[in-house]
Amino acid sequence: MSASRLYVDTIAEQVKRHVFGMDETVRALTMAQLARGHALLQGPPGIGKTLLARTFAATIGGAFQRIQGTPDLTPSDITGVTIFRPDGSEFEFREGPLFTDVLLIDELNRCNPKTQSALLQAMEERRVSVERESRDLPANFVVVATQNPMDFEGTYPLPESQIDRFLIRIDLQYVDRAHEAMALETHARTAIRQLDVEQVDPALLDSARAEIDACRVDPTLIDYVLDIAVASRQREEIQLGLSTRGARALVLMARISACYDGFDFVRPDDVQAVAPWVIAHRLVMTSEAILEGYDPAELAQDLVAAVAVPREGEHDNLNDGENE
Repeated sequence: MSASRLYVDTIAEQVKRHVFGMDETVRALTMAQLARGHALLQGPPGIGKTLLARTFAATIGGAFQRIQGTPDLTPSDITGVTIFRPDGSEFEFREGPLFTDVLLIDELNRCNPKTQSALLQAMEERRVSVERESRDLPANFVVVATQNPMDFEGTYPLPESQIDRFLIRIDLQYVDRAHEAMALETHARTAIRQLDVEQVDPALLDSARAEIDACRVDPTLIDYVLDIAVASRQREEIQLGLSTRGARALVLMARISACYDGFDFVRPDDVQAVAPWVIAHRLVMTSEAILEGYDPAELAQDLVAAVAVPREGEHDNLNDGENE
């Protein structure tokens, strides 16, 4: 078994002790963390997004902080502030919740635009600038943000630059009846339930990332991803298509998908498997397309389906067909 699959499956096994019916979501979230990327969870409130993030953080052994998105939240509330010590000797910086391994921002799109923008540097560079001084965030810093659908009252649209910094977006729905019953049986108690999970071995994370970095990407696969990106920019329904950062995300997630399946090279199937998580949230629709009811997720599927897949025989890696 590949190190990537072992890492993802180990975390999934622990998380599903508390979170039921979200196996694919856990897999996507763990793959994003392997890529050092941030994840955006979209769905109605009350379906377990916060519990998922908390359990995930406990499993990877990281420090966890939670921010509740509200319109009056200010940038300093999340980055921290510099105060003068009571003894009058010196100034002291008090870290905000950004200084953690896993940061859950609940209902991000209820934050005002200024506070949303304060996250841009942290998400891209893993550092923040406070009062002209740059401070590094933890090496494994990752943001797991939730947002309500945009037609919910009291929400602000996320700026395109911030949406693009989320490696993936996962659209969540209510789980099936059997899994919802399991959630009620497990969590509908007056006692506070502790998160009973085992931390994954950090050495396994390092092995998985080394395996991913060694995964080969054929030039024909790069062309395939670029064809998808260009196609997204040429659709008349789309005002802003897939960026270079988005194309990079597609290649990176495809690498992880290949390693998860035991291959040391990326296949077109890997690109197609991760495309729904990577593409849809980056597509900015024209006002006409919005009025006509176009769905970005469906458009993303159409884009990938319309682009010619590299044929077998164009390169040895594409028709190798053997697991490592």
